[in-house]
Amino acid sequence: MTFGCQMNEHDSERLAGMLEEMGYEPSGDPQDADVVVLNTCTVRETAETRVYGRLGELKRLKAGRPGMVIGVCGCMPQREGAANEVRRRAPHVDLVFGTHNLDEFPTLLREVIEERRPVVAVSGEEGEIVEGLPRRPGDDLKAWVTITHGCDNYCSYCIVPYVRGRERSRRPEAVVGEVESLVAAGCREVTLLGQNVNSYGRDFDEAAGGAGFARLLRRVNDIDGLWRVRYMTSHPRDFGLEVIEAIASCGKVCEHVHLPVQSGSDAILELMNRGYTAARYRDVVARVRQAVPGVAVTTDIIVGFPGETEADFRQTLDLVSDVRFDAAFTFVYSPRAGTPAAAFPEQVAEEVKKERIARLIALQNGITREENQKELGRSVEVLVEGASPKNPGKAEGRTRTNKLVLFAGSQGDRGKLVNVRVVRAGTWALHGEVIP
Repeated sequence: MTFGCQMNEHDSERLAGMLEEMGYEPSGDPQDADVVVLNTCTVRETAETRVYGRLGELKRLKAGRPGMVIGVCGCMPQREGAANEVRRRAPHVDLVFGTHNLDEFPTLLREVIEERRPVVAVSGEEGEIVEGLPRRPGDDLKAWVTITHGCDNYCSYCIVPYVRGRERSRRPEAVVGEVESLVAAGCREVTLLGQNVNSYGRDFDEAAGGAGFARLLRRVNDIDGLWRVRYMTSHPRDFGLEVIEAIASCGKVCEHVHLPVQSGSDAILELMNRGYTAARYRDVVARVRQAVPGVAVTTDIIVGFPGETEADFRQTLDLVSDVRFDAAFTFVYSPRAGTPAAAFPEQVAEEVKKERIARLIALQNGITREENQKELGRSVEVLVEGASPKNPGKAEGRTRTNKLVLFAGSQGDRGKLVNVRVVRAGTWALHGEVIP
């Protein structure tokens, strides 16, 4: 059971691969499972609350099946003191391990089963990247491929560097080899993952060759049989001309840039330790749009950061109005113990946060609708992901700009590239007709 970001989803695929290698098979229902693993997130308090809620449900199941093994792993146990908190609040949990112990999972699970005792394994230091771990992809058509582990940015609100460690880049040959294996198995789209993909390779000796995100993009772009390349997340501070040129010149790299801005106020950006100004951000977006015609730009925005005044918030609204994002993921600031921002003075009242985020969402939804309306009458290339789970008789897929498209089709169309003429555009999806 996966909570949190794409990195966690990728880690869960590794955990599933290890379980299969041990002889386990996936279960669609926790009531039938011999092993249940919760891969957790700790970026926001609500994520941890959901984990404890699920653990309460599993406690009732385990009461009737004492042999069931329950594990909790990922970022939440890695947070200082959290592993002991899990054992205290949920003593029915058998195995707790952190992000730095992922590769030890089979050994830890055997220890629980053979010795019939709880096991806690949370290493304080990140080790070398372990390559060659088995994997059970959640999707045979599209795949996540991690290119960096950890983060060196230390944004004042973010706990990721403390629970995933310092930034470490995978060797380019390892990344390329993994993508080639995925393509040989039928994968047609990969998303290269990192907390900051733009700084990929910075920890390499340049003399070793192959370093740098732009060069990695070019190498992945050259893999035969691969149709699309995506990447996330980019950091505005490190989004240089070399990367922009690679995006523009690589035909398989999709015209979609997710570029978190977090705030439109320079004062707040400085408090966040983001390393750029609002003007610098606008300049990066302008350069990308000039180099990549038709590119879609999406972002992340935090509302109610400590010290944010109404004037600061209005600067965020101004930036959103100016840049006109295709979509934005908006969040109310949530203090995380262990991060500098949690101790900042001038914490913003919850009612103020709620009022501000409502205004931001209303503004961005209007812009998203208007930007989607521009697609009316156009032909867009769609990678069909299969039958739409919420729209009977419809298939769905995504454009190269990552917009969801619904059209007449079925599960049998999965894996095809089709051209669709857009006939209707809403806030959340485009609707179209397949062009014969």
